[in-house]
Amino acid sequence: MRVLNILIIMFLFSGTGHGQETMTLFDGVSLNGWQIIDFGGQGNISVRDDAIVIEAGEPLSGIRWTKDFPKINYEVNLQVKRVRGSDFFCGMTFPVKDSFLTLVLGGWQGYVNGLSSIDGYDAANNETYDSYGFNVGQWYRIRLRVTDRKIEAWADDSRIVDFTIGNHDLSLRFEMEPTVPFGISSYYTTGAVRFITVTMISDQ
Repeated sequence: MRVLNILIIMFLFSGTGHGQETMTLFDGVSLNGWQIIDFGGQGNISVRDDAIVIEAGEPLSGIRWTKDFPKINYEVNLQVKRVRGSDFFCGMTFPVKDSFLTLVLGGWQGYVNGLSSIDGYDAANNETYDSYGFNVGQWYRIRLRVTDRKIEAWADDSRIVDFTIGNHDLSLRFEMEPTVPFGISSYYTTGAVRFITVTMISDQ
């Protein structure tokens, strides 16, 4: 059943990139290709029930991808779940050419989503802020699309980020620097992720 579930999700995601090849970043059974980040005070990170479980840290826990990762014109798909806690359960750091951003999901007591940082302002204080709510114990499909012109993100079928890059300054909060080039972290909160894929796309 475990292998069947993984194959089904890979098939569903395989058409996302307009015929381009999709790379699977998580095999469902191990942390192969991932490094556990030593934030100091991080919680335990393990693979359970086909998912990577990131236990709450004091304050941060997380992992980073150690292999090649695209810089632009790509799409990330994954599923995420808040297990317990009220701050962000998935902070997904990703590249935009030579810069990096973090997509924050469920931060600041659970109702702040957006990109950190834009023009020096974090997700709670810039134009990408969105108040989409994530329930405890529920899986959500997250889709992140990064092109030369725009950054977009969806939770299930709801678009939560629609950002035109233009001349904005893109940067990371200093706490997120260990998560580059692609990483997933949580803040005083336990989260789980599974079915992580990345697909090269055209800038449309």
